[in-house]
Amino acid sequence: MEYTLDATNKKLGRLATEAALILRGKNSPHFAPNVLANVKVTITNTSKADLSPAKLNEKYARYSGYPGGLRFEKRSRTIEKKGYAEVFRKAVRGMLPNTRLRALQLKNLIITE
Repeated sequence: MEYTLDATNKKLGRLATEAALILRGKNSPHFAPNVLANVKVTITNTSKADLSPAKLNEKYARYSGYPGGLRFEKRSRTIEKKGYAEVFRKAVRGMLPNTRLRALQLKNLIITE
């Protein structure tokens, strides 16, 4: 089953929550937490999403594994480098449970600007 979500004038978190819920299959009466749902979610018009200036200044952290290896990057910089799709992908990824199914669920997420 395919779902299309339009990001025009919608908040990042609200849309990411909806996408994560569908990717997990929780909107289906046949939901099982250990089974991959047979769905595809497409998010369109991500560049028209409602991102406030305060949200653009929030930071993403990543750690290299070495001492002193904690690095931060502002969301606006991520948009410049990789586009709005990466911001939405990170938001949805953070809302999915950290299980073996997460990578498979993210493969069913298609994001267009």
